[in-house]
Amino acid sequence: MTVLVVAEHDRGHVPDATLEALTSARGIAAGLGVPVHAAVMGEGAEMTLAQLGEYGAEAVHHLTSANLGDYNPEAWGQALNAAVAQAGPSVVMASGTDRGNELMAQLAARADLPFVANCVDVAPDVTSMTRSQWGGALHEEATLDAATKLISMAPHTIEASPAPAAGAVSEMAVDVDDSLLRSAIKDRVVLSEGITLATAPVVVSGGRAVGSEEAFAPLEELAESLGGKVGCSRAVTNNGWRPHSDQVGQTGTRIAPTIYIASGISGATQHWVGAMGSKNILAINTDPEANMVTKAGWAVIADLHEMIPAITEEVKKRRG
Repeated sequence: MTVLVVAEHDRGHVPDATLEALTSARGIAAGLGVPVHAAVMGEGAEMTLAQLGEYGAEAVHHLTSANLGDYNPEAWGQALNAAVAQAGPSVVMASGTDRGNELMAQLAARADLPFVANCVDVAPDVTSMTRSQWGGALHEEATLDAATKLISMAPHTIEASPAPAAGAVSEMAVDVDDSLLRSAIKDRVVLSEGITLATAPVVVSGGRAVGSEEAFAPLEELAESLGGKVGCSRAVTNNGWRPHSDQVGQTGTRIAPTIYIASGISGATQHWVGAMGSKNILAINTDPEANMVTKAGWAVIADLHEMIPAITEEVKKRRG
């Protein structure tokens, strides 16, 4: 019996979410007294094998088929179902990203098994768990009774940490029907290069109080000086000052930077859901009772138009 982690990747790039899932799996496997295995498939999978061992996979099953190329939820789902049938794990888990949940849903439907998504805490015997609902605004207690337990862990639930294991690689041939190739990625468009809002170590966000599209220039300057990215609230995108891709929140991007500087943001629940994974939060607001101020680790009660340039000047001064 094993805990099998579905290793999500994008053409060989392993996201932090997969490493978080492996870290979570180690704790669950220790409670069950079983090893952690990983399953990986698709274009570029070979590039991920060593890294999966570094984060605790005793064995890595490389699923192979002529019909396993770039991401295809139906083809990958059938391959995963075949791998589970061959390996017989007691628990199958993935990260609760869009792709991770989609693959686990494919597996659940094919294997006729229940699936609990976006867990934030799991009992040692994996019969009960706490799951995140409504983007983290609600926690639900759930129980799970199945021969093979399927779960996904909510992103940013645990910080990924290495724990080198054997990482023994074995190829596992799986059957994938030709008919499933009706879904295929034909082209990709690069929206941005380098760090993204989701991966930035520093995020400087502005809300309605920024006032205009042009007024975001000081935030851009501060973010650049700190090696970060600029985000915003939904009110900003509604006003057309920033694109939706810059929105932090339940219907935008969920972030987990080392520090989040929220300037002129009241901190509505939907925004907080996207920002609550931040390790540190600095709120700049003229309202000491604003939700973001009360939730932040540090707060400056001041006008953001004065504070943001002052912080930028101090950063530049200290860096010489």
